[in-house]
Amino acid sequence: MLSRLKRRWKEPFGYRDVLNVGLPLVVSLGSTTAMEFTDRIFLSNYSLISIAAALPAAMVNLVFLLFALGISAYSSVFIAQYYGACKCKKIGSVVWQAIYFCCVAWVLLASLALFAEPFFAFVGHAPEVQREEVIYFSILTVGSGCALVANAIGCFFTGLGQTRPNMVVNIIAVIINIPLDYMLINGVWIFPEMGIAGAGIATVSSWAMQIVMYAWLVFTKKNDETYHVIRSWRFNKDLFVRMMRYGVPSGVNNFFDVFAFTVFIMVIGRLGETELAASNIVLSINSLAFLPVVGLNIAASILVGQAMGKNNVGQATVAAHSVLHVALVWMGTFGAIFVLFPYELTSLFKPADLSAADFTQIQATCQILLAYVALFCIQDAIALIFFGSLKGAGDTMYVMWAIAICATLCLGVPVFIGRFVFDAGLHVLWGMLIVYVCTLAIAAFSRFRGGKWMSIQMIEKEHGACSEEGQ
Repeated sequence: MLSRLKRRWKEPFGYRDVLNVGLPLVVSLGSTTAMEFTDRIFLSNYSLISIAAALPAAMVNLVFLLFALGISAYSSVFIAQYYGACKCKKIGSVVWQAIYFCCVAWVLLASLALFAEPFFAFVGHAPEVQREEVIYFSILTVGSGCALVANAIGCFFTGLGQTRPNMVVNIIAVIINIPLDYMLINGVWIFPEMGIAGAGIATVSSWAMQIVMYAWLVFTKKNDETYHVIRSWRFNKDLFVRMMRYGVPSGVNNFFDVFAFTVFIMVIGRLGETELAASNIVLSINSLAFLPVVGLNIAASILVGQAMGKNNVGQATVAAHSVLHVALVWMGTFGAIFVLFPYELTSLFKPADLSAADFTQIQATCQILLAYVALFCIQDAIALIFFGSLKGAGDTMYVMWAIAICATLCLGVPVFIGRFVFDAGLHVLWGMLIVYVCTLAIAAFSRFRGGKWMSIQMIEKEHGACSEEGQ
């Protein structure tokens, strides 16, 4: 066993390569998680209404933001395949096509703020929760374009597998966001007390700083010489259409996945503030485990993409399984923590305006919900890594349909019917969430094992040349 681990560590696309590419992405997503986690701690300490409003509003924003991000972020797979095929001079044009898409998407996302009030009135949460949902959602949607453009530029490093710059940029963004968040929410120093609006403004400010940092790192003379990141600024219709062909299904699967979760949160919110607050707290805690594995999901796409760019299916398979092993260790560890330390984790979220007795009731519910989360941690890892591997090979249509069908038939529709037709309670609804995650894991594993992804060709296959930096 030890010799096999050593061999897997040293071989191409083994554990060493996974950690070189994936660890900075894990830290990047972990820093984003830390930012969101502390945001919600600040809001929960500020007001029970604020923490009840924050997650539903953020989830609705994510439904649309992640749709656009899924499309633009797929540029990293094109970059990975061009890099693996040693066609480095095509990479700059990929970056620019992603930026052009993001500018159009920014306008569309910002326009959603016009529909915030009627939408959250339709959802039917308590009036005081609705007011804060509208404020938070509006700020996030208007500023979401900053996140899109920053991500599009950052995909340059992600696709090359040089993910340390992404890590540094995200850590700096957290350093900016967390104190700014605290000051704007609570009214510290020269800042007024803005509550949930302050949380939204702080988040958008950190996204804007990411654009500045990524642009400074990417658009350099050295990168232009090797990857044409400046001189290839023109619109490339053929490349743009090809990127949309593979990227749009990636965005659609993001949309359905987050949409199903959003329906889940909205329906939970109609059970009552205690159930909504407990679910929001548990999902916020779960993000500590989940979002870093999203970083490994991206690493799987990049490593598989680079291997497929070389026409090496064997290395692509090794890459997928190497990333999976790391993800299983991570998720298994956090599953144990959720079961063993539920009260220690949930105590961080005690609102200042809630009595100890009332919060104890919320904690008791959280303990059960954390046990549910621990049940599907491993299945979550399997789904994320194999779906990421399929996307790296270009099998985005299957991923789109698998997630769309599972999200609709295994979560969205059952949750809606279960609650409004059969009056299902909190634990039945969470049971449906567990079934959904397990179904996704089966769909991802079976497709990867079937091997149809091995014959997909995303890029031109004639041999290219690049400099030493692109080897």
